[in-house]
Amino acid sequence: MGDTLSHYLAQSASQAPNKTAFTFVDFSADRDGTTYELTWAQLEATVRAAAKGLRHAGAAGERVAIVAPQGLDYVVSFLAVSCAGAIAVPLFPPSLPGHSEKLASSLKDAAPLLTLCTEEQRASVKAFCAERNVVPGTRIMTLQDVQGYAGDEQQEPHWLVLPEDCAYLQYTSGSTRFPSGVEITHANVCSNAHQALEAYDIRQDRNCTVGWLPLYHDMGLVLMVVLPVVGGVSSVLMDPSAFIQQPARWLRLLTRHSGALTAAPNFAYDYCAQRVRDGERAGLSLGSVAAMVNGSEPIRSQTLARFQEAFGPYGMRTATMRPSYGLAEATVFVATSPQEEEPTVTVFDRNMLAQGRACVVEPAEGPPVSELVACGRPVAQDIAVVDPVTCRRQEDGTVGEIWIKGPNVGRGYWGRPQETREVFHAVVDGDDSHEGAQHWLRTGDLGLWHDKQLYVTGRTKDLVIVDGTNHYPHDIEETAQNAHAAIRRHHCAAFAVSTDEAERLVVVAEYVRDLTDPESVRAEVARAVRAAVAKSHAIAIHDFVFAPPNTVPHTTSGKIARPACRERYLAGQWRTEPAERKGTDGA
Repeated sequence: MGDTLSHYLAQSASQAPNKTAFTFVDFSADRDGTTYELTWAQLEATVRAAAKGLRHAGAAGERVAIVAPQGLDYVVSFLAVSCAGAIAVPLFPPSLPGHSEKLASSLKDAAPLLTLCTEEQRASVKAFCAERNVVPGTRIMTLQDVQGYAGDEQQEPHWLVLPEDCAYLQYTSGSTRFPSGVEITHANVCSNAHQALEAYDIRQDRNCTVGWLPLYHDMGLVLMVVLPVVGGVSSVLMDPSAFIQQPARWLRLLTRHSGALTAAPNFAYDYCAQRVRDGERAGLSLGSVAAMVNGSEPIRSQTLARFQEAFGPYGMRTATMRPSYGLAEATVFVATSPQEEEPTVTVFDRNMLAQGRACVVEPAEGPPVSELVACGRPVAQDIAVVDPVTCRRQEDGTVGEIWIKGPNVGRGYWGRPQETREVFHAVVDGDDSHEGAQHWLRTGDLGLWHDKQLYVTGRTKDLVIVDGTNHYPHDIEETAQNAHAAIRRHHCAAFAVSTDEAERLVVVAEYVRDLTDPESVRAEVARAVRAAVAKSHAIAIHDFVFAPPNTVPHTTSGKIARPACRERYLAGQWRTEPAERKGTDGA
């Protein structure tokens, strides 16, 4: 059996059969939450029964999509598929707003033999597949259907699963390209769970995981399902929508469950600092939290400061915040800040950074600066910063593409051999020029080494290159959203478009929900954004779009989907500025 999810599920169930394994807190009908639990023994029995039914249904070696809402059924479905020797495809129900295209394209790409959903979702899933004409041959079933389909097969499914077998396809968020399914083997995901357990110092009988991240997302799946199974620690789940409605719920669960490991994108920490009122903070006690992982999008030093200021009085320790870096192609976890050290924030000269060199400066020295938060160091894997053209290692302090090598790196993209060779089979020039040189994963992320820590500066495909100068879009977006109070935070996109003359910058920013007359401030906001971007980045905005709420596309993991924004802009789906305003700097 070796390093397989089936092996670790059996191990955890044998070590502590009567201890709670997974808890789901459902806030949909009760504002205080209704709790549902499974012990390790109950979990294993339920998973084995479902796995047996899946094998009897012919699922072994085939793809099985999970199109269900957050909850214990999702956990059982994922583990059952993996333990049956099938390939799980963790997705989401059609009811998730704004992401029907990704669901359709992912289902079409994976072509699952079976699609698992809940009874409540069955009709909508059938209708979705029929309307979109995706996987017409798939059988849509529930866990109860599968368990009743077990038949007379006697052989235990976990005897047949091997570490090198593909456990699941992790569909990328689509922030930079069409969604692709990353093939993650049992060995990959179990290795990554061990790496994370070591990096965040998580121990059985001392720690647990608590979170709201969606289970179809790589960070949610590994942190909330796989790591608990591999490490034998309990997991406490809630629905992402419950967090969005009342972010204090997350913090209360962290207070209630001592020694918790949790994770969220940067925006969530900002969201808590802004939305959790003083009255809701009463009773919070965050001193026992083991680690708060901050990752999945650019980490802002201002966010760290705001969160610490808001919740320091309630026990939050600065060193508890763990800036981290990862991606689906490496299962999820790659690097994190050192244990018991406060996050490292370094101020770099922005102009020098755009030229590919790190120059540390004092904020008061004068030139435009970029405050970058270090993502620490890798655990049981290697990172190289490489020139993306020459494929040679860069010296410390020089920007290059981040390459990764380790047992957690997936084996490629499902059904895409050419892209797999380009991304997963890279070779560092000069390391091993002979046959058999070790392969590296090209992440597409830009970064640098400074003072023995990794700093992520952006993505190669998102770079805005105007007049030969590189600009990182997340820096421009941060400047724009701070330029005027009418702009909605974390709903701003910067990207380049081609004009007759050259590449030019476009900024799209949503206005805040409570703005009743956006036309009255449109010109004022445009002037403020143009002036701020020109001052901080020395670049003129070709076009500024003041967009209605919920129109800037996001990925399913909450990142700004800049390619989708560009497509929407070029298709004329937003009202743009009058022609006479385009290209002016607003100064």
